[in-house]
Amino acid sequence: MSERNTLVRSMHDLGLAAWFGGTLMGAVGLNGAAAHAKDPTERLSLSALGWAKWAPVQLAAIAVHGIGGVGLIAGNKARLASQPESRSNTKLKLALTVIAGGASLYSGLLGRTIGLHASEGGETVTEPANTASAELSAAQKKQRILQWVLPVLTGTLIVLGAQQGEQQRPFAGLLKR
Repeated sequence: MSERNTLVRSMHDLGLAAWFGGTLMGAVGLNGAAAHAKDPTERLSLSALGWAKWAPVQLAAIAVHGIGGVGLIAGNKARLASQPESRSNTKLKLALTVIAGGASLYSGLLGRTIGLHASEGGETVTEPANTASAELSAAQKKQRILQWVLPVLTGTLIVLGAQQGEQQRPFAGLLKR
């Protein structure tokens, strides 16, 4: 077995776990709870406040995951050079990480727009009221999709990470032959 990469593997996994868990809890818990506020303007302002408080943690989680990922690639250069399956997995994970990072940034911008228009209220956090401006309505409709896309993307990254762990087991490549 190759040398251990405990620190960077932990950074990779803990950062991704926080990223996944935060997006899922935000969609289900935060947005779900805020949707039950009696005042339609409070629905949007409570959600926006919660997401704003989470944003620095989410950004740190993404950064820690990225640093850990770069460290794992550097620490496994030889294995990636000799195992095409691991190399393909790494390329796919990198592409999905970039997409998820971009989607997280875009979701944050949409959330900011929703927060700036909180005084217009909403049926729920991601369902516009009939009186919503075009800008708020568009942001809410896009956020309705992104709030579920992000846990799917980050959850897929977790599965791909587990697959890479299996590929690293001794004789993993030999058993397939």
